[in-house]
Amino acid sequence: MIPQTRGSSRSLLADKVLSQVRGFIDAGGKELVLSGINLGRWGRDVKVPSSGGPTSLAALVHTILEETELPRVRLSSIEPMDWDGRLIALMAEFGGNRLARHAHCPLQSGSDAVLRRMHRRYRPWHYAEKVTGLIGAVGEELTLGADVMVGFPGETDHEFVETVEFIRSMPFGYLHLFPFSPRPGTRGWALHAEDPVPSDVVEERMAVLRSLAAEKSRAHRERFVGRALDAITLHTPTEIARLGRSSALTENFLPVEIDGELPANELVRVWVKSLSGAGVLAGSAEAPADSPKPACVGV
Repeated sequence: MIPQTRGSSRSLLADKVLSQVRGFIDAGGKELVLSGINLGRWGRDVKVPSSGGPTSLAALVHTILEETELPRVRLSSIEPMDWDGRLIALMAEFGGNRLARHAHCPLQSGSDAVLRRMHRRYRPWHYAEKVTGLIGAVGEELTLGADVMVGFPGETDHEFVETVEFIRSMPFGYLHLFPFSPRPGTRGWALHAEDPVPSDVVEERMAVLRSLAAEKSRAHRERFVGRALDAITLHTPTEIARLGRSSALTENFLPVEIDGELPANELVRVWVKSLSGAGVLAGSAEAPADSPKPACVGV
């Protein structure tokens, strides 16, 4: 339903992307998020220009890093099959410096059979290979996130266990969990009519994955206690400001509360001192940089 409504993906031309990036920098921006539907396929619908400009996401990001002084780029969601060798090599070259060590890589299911019914173009072992490549490129500082769907039509107990075990084996820093929701007119609607997963079973499975996601998130965050990380300050919620703290997001996508009152949009170095029982990182700031203005540029 979504592809028919949205239509084919269309890439914003490279010169327009660069123009927006330069405008962002001129306005004082320091961290920019590249976003878009099917982001990893950027450029595939673009004819090669006579000037030889970029026609792949990796080439576009490299051009941004080479031709501008943007301090940091963050990539939004990229499908596992679109993490090609060139993009992973770019993470190895710039990750942790000017390219955020953060990869949101949709999974949907850890069961091969379910992925086939979804008509996904990857398998669990493909996904694992990409994660191995990313970890090899930037190390265990990478924060890996994923979307996981629960209760796709026909999902058996065995298939769900496969998903649980696959997630347990991966170094996820966070998960976005959601139950299958049938939409009229889609293939999923027809499959749901034929073989629905009972709602109580879906809720039980969601509870299992919520617990596992919390466990994975805490384990990932714990490794950064006692270490320094680059971060950007955010607009601080009132309840946090009342405690004399400021909200920030680390370069590798970890929310952290910083001692003291800091304005939003500053680059800081954070010494992480603790992790609360609720899973909140806290620390102190070192040497604030010039005030940035984080934003997203759709490509």
